[in-house]
Amino acid sequence: MKRRLRLVLLILAIALVWASIIPTKLAIALYQAPSPQAIFVLGGDFARIEFAAKFGQSHNNLNIWVSDVTSNLEFNRLIFHKFGVPDQRLRLDGRATDTVTNFTTLAADFVKQKLEHIYLITSDYHMRRARAIATIVLGSQGIAVTPVVVPSPLDKSESLVRALRDCGRSILWILSGRSGASYNQRLR
Repeated sequence: MKRRLRLVLLILAIALVWASIIPTKLAIALYQAPSPQAIFVLGGDFARIEFAAKFGQSHNNLNIWVSDVTSNLEFNRLIFHKFGVPDQRLRLDGRATDTVTNFTTLAADFVKQKLEHIYLITSDYHMRRARAIATIVLGSQGIAVTPVVVPSPLDKSESLVRALRDCGRSILWILSGRSGASYNQRLR
């Protein structure tokens, strides 16, 4: 019985330490970079891209990273050009297949650029899930996000079940380097 209790206490202690790593990394990132150093836009909606282009006009010292499907990237570029955002500020990435991979495919690039704090732009109904994923994926890399919400005509947020599923996939990515996207038949 004592052996089991010790094992349970050891597992709880490990879980507590592991769970405190991301909040600690986020606190350090916010201390070192209190203002965002880049803009990150989740694609999939041209209203987000247009909003990001307008937002980028008032933050003209920041590069703009866009994660979208490859087929949208050239149209995204045209929207940014329409609002006077030059190519030198754009980082267009077409590797993502879903919201989790929006973050996992770019996390190493953000680290390589020494980004510790970024604006996260997505639709209002999508923000809860996006922030949860960002907290796990980017937080594990020491990158904090400041959300910027794009208003949309949709009335409701995404389900809590989708958010929890994607949090699980984000933890899977931290542990294994894989997000689980390959198991989704619709994404093949």
